[in-house]
Amino acid sequence: MKKRIVSWLLFAILLVGFTNGTSAEQAVETTTEAAVDSQTSFTDVKIDHWAKGDIERAIGKGYVAGYPGGLFKPDQPIKRDEFIKMVVTALGLPIETGIGAWYEPYVKVAKENTLYATSDFANNDKEWNTNITRQELARIAVRATGASTNEDDKWMYLATKTGLITGLGKGELGKDKTTTRAQSVTIIERILSVKDGGTLPVDKYAVGSAEIAWHGTNIFTVMPEIYVTDEKDYAGKTIEELWRQDLMVLETKDGNYKGVLEALIAIDLEDPNDPNLKLLPPVSELKWSYGSGVIDGVPIDQAPVTKSMNSYLLYFKGKEIFNKDPNRYGSDILGPSAMLSGMQWNNKDDFYKGILNRPTLVYHHKENDLNVTIVPKSGWIQGEKKLKIQILTNNKVAAGYKLNVLLEVKGPKYGE
Repeated sequence: MKKRIVSWLLFAILLVGFTNGTSAEQAVETTTEAAVDSQTSFTDVKIDHWAKGDIERAIGKGYVAGYPGGLFKPDQPIKRDEFIKMVVTALGLPIETGIGAWYEPYVKVAKENTLYATSDFANNDKEWNTNITRQELARIAVRATGASTNEDDKWMYLATKTGLITGLGKGELGKDKTTTRAQSVTIIERILSVKDGGTLPVDKYAVGSAEIAWHGTNIFTVMPEIYVTDEKDYAGKTIEELWRQDLMVLETKDGNYKGVLEALIAIDLEDPNDPNLKLLPPVSELKWSYGSGVIDGVPIDQAPVTKSMNSYLLYFKGKEIFNKDPNRYGSDILGPSAMLSGMQWNNKDDFYKGILNRPTLVYHHKENDLNVTIVPKSGWIQGEKKLKIQILTNNKVAAGYKLNVLLEVKGPKYGE
């Protein structure tokens, strides 16, 4: 008789769950998870599991629980409603239970505390019962620490820069990939650490990839000591916001030429694991010219890049969209021409001896077959000139010349 009463009671609980927008699977998992919320060790979380410590801390804090049979299911994808409940609970935000789907009180509190906005996705059962992506995870995590942005592409950058999110290896962000229970508790533990004033380790490759995805360059991640300026020059902003992504499309006033710089990618030659090295030919095959003599497009005086590894490569990844007047504008499948200004050699004679002491172009087989510049980390001077990054048309005649300044900063040696 007692078993029959328990069975009918469980049936009634599940029935109420279904009428309030909860699936059978969610109802069972919510019920069974609650039944083992005091469990602290799990057969599917081995002693060497990468998230074991975070899982144990999360269990101890009470914002997540395990499943019957001693399971935590660390690799199980987590849904949006499950994650928002975990975050709201972990942050200690008070909720009021009421009529409706089980997740609705948590969503209400999440909206009130700017963790969720209806512009993220629609507030309905179907959307909340969807697996959460890493991009969505990043957005909630950043908001939970008190930061915000109006640029959707910037959430992952803010999350990686503070260490809330790390990459999947070699700079891969996996923004559209789903998130597991183990990953979720790890992110929440990082949120709590930041809110307590902690500093998290950062995956620099993920930050660089996220910066490119945000505004088309990673120079502020890879070479921050070069492109610097006085704080007053970006009052109310961050230095990264000085980059003019809106000017990366170059179009002449006469409407006859249009090109685009898709990305400016900085590569650290001293880092053999730099994930963007794969975008170029092997470094051992790259060269730069220190003379003016050329035979069949090949410079006579050439130096291997491998002798100047204390440098950065700047890869101007671009393309030509159209050129309706090739008599006026030179065509190049690599896109607009690029120019760095402000860095000068400290000794011209040294440069012509093959000593790299200022930025110069890099080539593979022949001159101009790459849109890449090598920038030595030291050995150059600046004087009273600011550092500029520009793209421009390759004009055959003076009329119609177009130049866009993408960045202008004082740099580290301004006034020296």
